[in-house]
Amino acid sequence: MYQRHKYQPPAGTLRLSQKSVAKPFLEVLSGRRQQVPPIWMMRQAGRYLPEYRELRAKAGSFLDLCFTPDYAAEVTLQPIRRFNFDAAIIFSDILVIPYALGRSVRFEAGEGPRLDPLNTPEQVTTLARHADFGKLEPVYEALRRVKRELAPEIALIGFCGAPWTVATYMVAGQGTPDQAPARMMAYRHPETFAEIIDVLVENSIQYLLGQLKAGADALQIFDTWAGVLPPREFERWSIEPAKRIVAGVRAKAPEAKIIGFPRGAGALLPAYVEATGVDAVSIDWAAEPSMIRERVQSRVAVQGNLDPLALIAGGAALDRAVDDVLANYAEGRLIFNLGHGIQPETPIAHVEQMLKRVRAYRG
Repeated sequence: MYQRHKYQPPAGTLRLSQKSVAKPFLEVLSGRRQQVPPIWMMRQAGRYLPEYRELRAKAGSFLDLCFTPDYAAEVTLQPIRRFNFDAAIIFSDILVIPYALGRSVRFEAGEGPRLDPLNTPEQVTTLARHADFGKLEPVYEALRRVKRELAPEIALIGFCGAPWTVATYMVAGQGTPDQAPARMMAYRHPETFAEIIDVLVENSIQYLLGQLKAGADALQIFDTWAGVLPPREFERWSIEPAKRIVAGVRAKAPEAKIIGFPRGAGALLPAYVEATGVDAVSIDWAAEPSMIRERVQSRVAVQGNLDPLALIAGGAALDRAVDDVLANYAEGRLIFNLGHGIQPETPIAHVEQMLKRVRAYRG
């Protein structure tokens, strides 16, 4: 639960709603370890659920699903009804900011997102500096609708893609195995690449503030491709933009709870935590437990880090994997989650098995 600061915030700041019912997810983000770790899953609203697949077929395009508030709210709530997770995450996509900036964004079945590439300095000059946030009003409306439906103890998460990760798609026009086009632009034309990052930072701040105003209790910054960066580039293109976003959001919403997810950061995670000021970090399944406990969880909450393939495997392998996460991190501030998004082929029964085992834990 958000705690009121003793000082009065500056004029124009956004005060987050105060609730009388404790939300375990927010309790952990506020520094209070829970006896039973709160739990949710990245991509929990998605293709492993038959009710999602049915609505997805009805919606038509993926963007129509994202930008129809009735549909987006329903998809967000589907896993909450099934599993009673401790948090819901609004159904949307990390590429809505490029869309609001006027870029062509489309999703091809079986191939992922497609954008008009910004792969030369000349093309970068065509990038708008200010998003049309009217295009994102459906996201805000979906948040408002979900907020009205959620039980008071369940938190609502808003999110954005981290500037580095979003930029990788904008430069290449699609995902690539190692995001080499963006990495090459950042090496060859760092000032030009910085222009893309700057635009994404400033517009992401406004987008996240809009989500808080619409009812989000916490925010997550997804830097899915952070792990392809060497240390110097990681500091410049992952840490610094995240730091600016956190500072920009908190300038207007001092109480905002923010989770960072620089996937694949490994030994660079402590530096990310120290520099950005996030309240928690998501960790992937390859994270080294003792390093995380000693240098990360001692400072902030951690979220993760079950291997999504263990969730597909089920049985004794899943039980062992769940127990490993709990043994490694549940003595500290932990939000139980996956190390990345749930896979479409995951059996629902295995999600139920995982939930039962986590919720039986008493630490």
